Formats: sequence, C-alpha cells, structure tokens
Amino acid sequence: MMNRILTHSQIQHIVRRIAYQIYETNVDEKEIIVAGINGGGMNFAKKIATVLKSITEADIVLCKVEMDKKNPLDSGVSTSIPEEEYTNKSVILVDDVLNSGTTLIYGVHHFLKTPIKQLKTAVLVNRNHKKFPVKADFKGISLSTSLNEHIKVEFEPKNDAVYLE
Repeated sequence: MMNRILTHSQIQHIVRRIAYQIYETNVDEKEIIVAGINGGGMNFAKKIATVLKSITEADIVLCKVEMDKKNPLDSGVSTSIPEEEYTNKSVILVDDVLNSGTTLIYGVHHFLKTPIKQLKTAVLVNRNHKKFPVKADFKGISLSTSLNEHIKVEFEPKNDAVYLE
C-alpha cells in the first residue's frame, strides 16, 4: 500500500524554500554549482536550479553526479563537468532521499578531493537511517520510518509526488 506523503504543490513549495535557503547561504557568490546525483537527485537538482536562476544573478551551473548507488565504492563517482569548473566554487550536492547516507557520503567524498569554497547538501526526504556521518544542510521533510518501509519519489510533469510504501 502506498501513502502519498507529499503532493505536487507541497514539493513545489519545498523546492522554492530550499532554493531561497541556498541563495541566502551563497548571496555573494558569482557562481553556484548544483550537483544532482543521477536519478531522482538530478531531477530534484534541476527544479532547484530553475528557481535559483529566477531569484539570483549568479550563474547556476547544473552538474550530474554519476555513480552506481548499490556499489559506489567499486563504480567510483564521476561528474558531467570537469573538476576545474567547480574548483574554488560553492557546490550544492542534491539527492532526492537520504536513506543510509551512502550515496551522499560518496558524492561528498568526490567533491572533497578538489579545493572548493564550500559544500552543502540538499535532500527532499531525510529518512534518519544513517550509517555515515553525513547530514542534509537543506531538507524538505524528515521522516522517521521503519527499515522495511520504502520512500518512492516520482517527478512527473505537474504531478510530482512522494509515497511511503
């Protein structure tokens, strides 16, 4: 059984709120790198980047972060833009759901190999089941769920939703 926990309009509100929070922490930046983890994270990052472009004059650079989410250690992490393009910049690493923290920590680790100005993280849903010491600086909602429950995020035109299964 699936219970809808976030509607399209609630998600749109969260995207705007997080975009404004990102803007506030980067108000003096000329360029902000919004790095979305492949899959739902990239979809969420695109939405945040769209709002950021409408509220700041800073250049918003969208970057795709690729990894095998089931086995990030073996697959490694790569980005759609070269490392020189985010060196000494402000980077926001975005994912849709923070479960164990595995995906986010490997993404953070990748960016920390390069000198960057600051690194923040943003997630739509924070599940509080972390195995790693990683937190979301910007989060839509926090849910205390059981380990056998699953969060499903759907990004569909005019019908975004988050379900608890």
